[in-house]
Amino acid sequence: MKIDLGRMNYLKVVKKVDFGVYLDGGEAGEILLPARYVPEGCQVGDELDVFIYLDNEERLVATTQKPLAQVGEFACLQVAWTNQYGAFLDWGLMKDLFVPFREQKSEMQKGRYYIVHIHIDEETYRIMASAKVEHYLSKRIPAYEEGDEVGILVWQKTDLGYKVIVDNRFQGLVYDNEVFRPLHFGDRMTAYVKQVREDGKLDITLQKQGQEAVADFSEILLDYLYRHGGHTPLGDKSPADEIYATFGVSKKVFKKAVGDLYKRRMIKISDDGLHLL
Repeated sequence: MKIDLGRMNYLKVVKKVDFGVYLDGGEAGEILLPARYVPEGCQVGDELDVFIYLDNEERLVATTQKPLAQVGEFACLQVAWTNQYGAFLDWGLMKDLFVPFREQKSEMQKGRYYIVHIHIDEETYRIMASAKVEHYLSKRIPAYEEGDEVGILVWQKTDLGYKVIVDNRFQGLVYDNEVFRPLHFGDRMTAYVKQVREDGKLDITLQKQGQEAVADFSEILLDYLYRHGGHTPLGDKSPADEIYATFGVSKKVFKKAVGDLYKRRMIKISDDGLHLL
């Protein structure tokens, strides 16, 4: 058995001591889980879901605390403190996450948030983070298809829109003219693949596309009308931001769903909005 340093591991309790329990780390030997993290009623033979990292003396140690991000992931983290060697980020554990100066784009400031990648330094075997995000994005052509659901982390605002990190691996872009809700640096959300470009980068949309999106929203709109007295003041001429604020979809999807329900003779369109028939 091999330990995944900087990640969650299922390990078996092999020994109880006054200051905690020891876990079977396989090739790495026994790993201490300090008493403060030992679940009540824990016995030898139990398997625990623990995070493995290095203590201040660079020894493997376990905790039942879950960090805000693990090795191999990107995250938006706050600087807890700095010193002459670099910055230390709060990632939800007692020991803060180190970012050496060489891995900072500009000198990090205490209290500010940064997008970083968490990895194991090949030279020191220590867990650390880097703000040089581009170095850790995959250069492979993603095997996505149009409409695939993905998880995104909002990374940077550009003239075209918002750069995002897709599924902790790839670079994507959400275009400004397809954003119908406020987006903020560090936001995480579900999105959809619009296109895989030849350079391997992804065009991403926050809404489902095509007829599937229309069919899904048609039922949502119908349910909304049932629950709101059979009427909404929103219609084809309503501003896109008002439509998004109410329904969370683009005006294009809204209009197509209205047309779908109208053709099915389920709604009436009038000057004061939509009415359920």
